[in-house]
Amino acid sequence: ELSLNDDVVTRLDSLACPICYQPLIRNSGANPKILSPRGLNFRCQNCQKAYSNYEEYIDLSVTDDSNEYVGAMPSATEVFRNPLVSYLYERGYGKNFTWSGFSGLDKEFETVTKYLQPTLGGIIVDASCGSGMFSRRFAKNGMYSVAVALDFTENMLKECYGFVKQESITTRNLVLVRADISRLPFVTSSVDAVHAGAAIHCCLSPSTAVRLPFF
Repeated sequence: ELSLNDDVVTRLDSLACPICYQPLIRNSGANPKILSPRGLNFRCQNCQKAYSNYEEYIDLSVTDDSNEYVGAMPSATEVFRNPLVSYLYERGYGKNFTWSGFSGLDKEFETVTKYLQPTLGGIIVDASCGSGMFSRRFAKNGMYSVAVALDFTENMLKECYGFVKQESITTRNLVLVRADISRLPFVTSSVDAVHAGAAIHCCLSPSTAVRLPFF
């Protein structure tokens, strides 16, 4: 079971149904400070659709059994759902950015933190987080009350969770969420900052992905 501190419990109230964007509620009888490893912990108070969480992440994607919303995924996203690609991403593929002339993760993180200085202490969403290279830094740095590592790729989130455990990063201010970036599951005005690094090319509709209606 994943224990949550008061900040994370409060921030979970910011989660919304990706179909109708109404707030999610915890299932009756659930301890608000505990996420069960597997189970239907959330449901939409409007359409009553249930959402589950797994050991590694909360799944707030719209599944195939729903006739309310169907979203196609671009080919780039489907590639990263491959377990081998997810495994190799941070261990090899991600290094191509540095070899291509980018300044590197440490320098980029320094730039990001300076730019996002006015939002410190709030909630940040690391959209299309991949294996969580920045999500983990946000959590370790402690600059935000909650960091949400968000990705559509199940295997990327599993890789992120593995690195979190490997690096002994506390999950008391980190939540992993599976969601479609074009149907972000957050209540309006509930998010203070968003980081999306090297990800916009994976979006089927970049204009929808950057609209950020939840600010």
